[in-house]
Amino acid sequence: MTADTAAPTASTRNLARTGGPKEDSSWLEHVLGWTLVVVVAMFVTQVGWF
Repeated sequence: MTADTAAPTASTRNLARTGGPKEDSSWLEHVLGWTLVVVVAMFVTQVGWF
């Protein structure tokens, strides 16, 4: 009975992975991350929350 309950967990664990690009795109992640920070800061400033 233990083997039956362990099998769905193993397959679920494999399906939960999102993957992503295989090549090194850390510079793109940094640029997009900082762009998001700037956009959120501009929004917060314009709305008057800070």
